[in-house]
Amino acid sequence: GASFTDAGAGASAASLEALQADQQQVANLTLPQMILSFIPMNVFADLAGSRSTSTIAAVIFAAIVGVAYLRLRARGEGAADVSPAATAAACDQADFFKRLVDSLYGIVMRIVAMVLALTPYGVLALIAHVMATSDYAAVLDLGKFVAVSYGALVLMFLVHCLVLLGNRVSPLAYVRKAFPVLSFAFVARSSAGAVPLNIETQTRALGVDEATANFAASFGMSIGQNGCAGIYPAMLATIIAPTVGIDVFSPTFVAGLVAVVVISSFGVAGVGGGATFASLIVLGTMGLPIEIVGLLASVEPLIDMGRTALNVSDSMVAGVTASNAVGALDRSVLRDPEARVSSDGHAGL
Repeated sequence: GASFTDAGAGASAASLEALQADQQQVANLTLPQMILSFIPMNVFADLAGSRSTSTIAAVIFAAIVGVAYLRLRARGEGAADVSPAATAAACDQADFFKRLVDSLYGIVMRIVAMVLALTPYGVLALIAHVMATSDYAAVLDLGKFVAVSYGALVLMFLVHCLVLLGNRVSPLAYVRKAFPVLSFAFVARSSAGAVPLNIETQTRALGVDEATANFAASFGMSIGQNGCAGIYPAMLATIIAPTVGIDVFSPTFVAGLVAVVVISSFGVAGVGGGATFASLIVLGTMGLPIEIVGLLASVEPLIDMGRTALNVSDSMVAGVTASNAVGALDRSVLRDPEARVSSDGHAGL
């Protein structure tokens, strides 16, 4: 309404031009093209994070390597059509590969612990940056939208709690154990940056097995983000639709919006600004104007903090659910109040 118009009066032409340029990047993106973007074409480039879908591509490549390892190990355990010499060679190769991966994993996790030890200082700097760069006049003008946005995020978090109850996991215990990583994601505004702490929390505090934790944290960073790729684009589409004569309560609009939001949630970058691209995809696909994205730019960082925390929460809830479904959830760890991971990466503190 009027508050959006008043707050957006100062939006610069350069900002709107940048949005239009961003929209051109996703305007011609089809579903087959999006699926193909998940396939690793150059694994080294994807390991360096050269694309928004690099994480998904790296996970897919890792899955392929894992399948190859399992087939090599099965060959080493002896197959009917394999000679004893070939069996012994395959067994040695599989064992060497496993030791190599385990060694690399141990080294990487030590590096992660060292980096996480600096987290409190980084969080302080991030808070100072947000406080120094926020436009509080715009926050007051758009306060209703900010409040409604956080209301929607809280409702979605309650859905997470219901999912946890369905897995016989106490939401209160989950909140206590997940608080360090959720608070880090809140101030860092980066799902990607929270991945190491996400994995550590799942495995050492929530009892999720390592394979599921790594998979859920990695895929959850780019797929199915409840906050950035789900709630935010849907809210913008619902706000804009009545201005162009669309009934937001019509089954056709609701079904179309849900379908577009689900598809657009694949491959969203797990860094600040990912919600903008998701919104451009949704609004452009549904033929809605994109100017509102520019009008909300002044309060975007404030809302993005809550969205990112919700994104990280949904990946952890997915990890708990998947681990419970396959019978790998260690409930002794889950019930242990001392099994926690602090923001400096140490357990039990």
